[in-house]
Amino acid sequence: MRYNIAELESQYKQTIDSIVDPEHKATPGRPVYRSIQEAVDGLAESGGCIFIAKGVYREKLIINKASVTLIGECRDQTIVTYDVASGSEKTDGSTYGTFGSASVIVQQPNFTAVNLTFENRFDFMKEYLKKDNDPSKMKNLQAVAFRTADQSDHTKLENCYFKGYQDTLLVDQGAHYFDKCIIEGAIDFIFGAGQAVFEKCEIVSLNLQDSIHNGFVTAASTSIEVPYGYLFDQCRLQRESNQMPDHTVYLGRPWHPGGDPDAIASVLFYQCEIDAHIKEEGWTEMGGFSPLDARLYEYNNQGTGAVINPNRRSISQQEAEKWRQHLSKICVR
Repeated sequence: MRYNIAELESQYKQTIDSIVDPEHKATPGRPVYRSIQEAVDGLAESGGCIFIAKGVYREKLIINKASVTLIGECRDQTIVTYDVASGSEKTDGSTYGTFGSASVIVQQPNFTAVNLTFENRFDFMKEYLKKDNDPSKMKNLQAVAFRTADQSDHTKLENCYFKGYQDTLLVDQGAHYFDKCIIEGAIDFIFGAGQAVFEKCEIVSLNLQDSIHNGFVTAASTSIEVPYGYLFDQCRLQRESNQMPDHTVYLGRPWHPGGDPDAIASVLFYQCEIDAHIKEEGWTEMGGFSPLDARLYEYNNQGTGAVINPNRRSISQQEAEKWRQHLSKICVR
């Protein structure tokens, strides 16, 4: 066997309860499964830890137990993937919808994932580049890779990779922590009403092959009753390649689901490195709601895309630290 369970338990300081590895049928003292969902279903109701061997696991994974930990053998080679969009048809003729398109849905608290890629492989660009009058063009191309839902809270994602184009990462419930992750996409690819700290993450905008508009990083829908939504702490905002034009991507736009006036987006980019693909105006409207009526701010960012102007509001150090301390307290465990 190419991995040593005893060494892994020592490294991660926890007992590995089961293994997912289609190439091995038996491991002394631990059950081995062919799919991740089978391994999750096989855990006790109190949760547990699963080690996942390198491989591509095509499955719609639902984390329906609390305190589940998934440890991948290698981030870029341990991939959880599916390939449906909001407009993809099910066998009964209905469509998945944005929320139902997710490759992974976390429904319970205290989920942890380390060294994994979460992906939606729906061929977004194939549909996106079709002419609007092409009858074969799918409507509703949102395709979520990872979603927090229901009772999810205190999710911790460490050294994970989130891949998609539109609506890659849906942080819609609870408070969560992303540590040294890569999150890529093009349109509203980090979105939802939840709270999250993204610490030292790489935020990568993909090229929509447009010389003017190549998307939006965030689309937060934070409730007016929640003081702070997303914190990007010392992250790097990058573009897919240097072929992607400068000033073509927005930092975000305020999402008001169903026109809800109490969804007041809350986002802070704190001491981030911002490349020149970000538009000088930074933020834009969504559904007729102005970004200036939302809580969209920056503090002490650097790089060729870091600009301060009336549309890109900078907050004081005192307020930035208050934001940071509050979210770190409730998101980091």
